[in-house]
Amino acid sequence: MGQNKMIKLLDILKEAKQSIENFASTRLKGAEKIADTTQKAGGLSLLTYKHYKVKLPYYKKAAAGKLDKDDAKKEFDKTLKSISLNMTQNEFQIEMGRLEVLGELLIENK
Repeated sequence: MGQNKMIKLLDILKEAKQSIENFASTRLKGAEKIADTTQKAGGLSLLTYKHYKVKLPYYKKAAAGKLDKDDAKKEFDKTLKSISLNMTQNEFQIEMGRLEVLGELLIENK
């Protein structure tokens, strides 16, 4: 591969990494806002709070460029298998939030 083609490939890879970081940063801001608003609202809104709160560390990690795709895929599969109708509403919202954030980040980082 010529020097020019290698440089272009590196630029493409750098842009893709920045894209996932930007995506995660934008999603993080939205999730933080929803978590704050629903926590303050209390009551049944706390289910939504739990759903979004669990997402925050994943978005922070991805925004910092520290998402490990293999680990995220394993955790996605494990979470998917753990979801059942025998869960409490709180457990269900937490695990669905985890599944959702992992899925979003993996799809965006293909």
